[in-house]
Amino acid sequence: MGFRLCANADLIDNEARAFRSPAGEVIVVNRDGQSYAYHNSCPHLGINLEFNPDEFMDSENHFLICSNHGALFQVEDGLCVSGPCQGESLLAVPIQISDGYIELIEH
Repeated sequence: MGFRLCANADLIDNEARAFRSPAGEVIVVNRDGQSYAYHNSCPHLGINLEFNPDEFMDSENHFLICSNHGALFQVEDGLCVSGPCQGESLLAVPIQISDGYIELIEH
């Protein structure tokens, strides 16, 4: 069993939340029934993406956004499509759904 981040039902579509874990702070975002997880660290400066707790999505809830410089990241692969780190990506964190919970996959 991996480290439990949250219940899968706790995340609504196009919402992202941060969780403390043994891997550091992890952002989990749900899109079209799939969950994706990334380290909460912008590749531009290595700082957290959000200024306010759990405010990770742009105004249209389409991209993850870095509040510091406005970089936009695709939910599905973490690729930066706009901003100072364009072409770089958020560092993915391996997760799985087990017994209705989103868990880190421990190696």
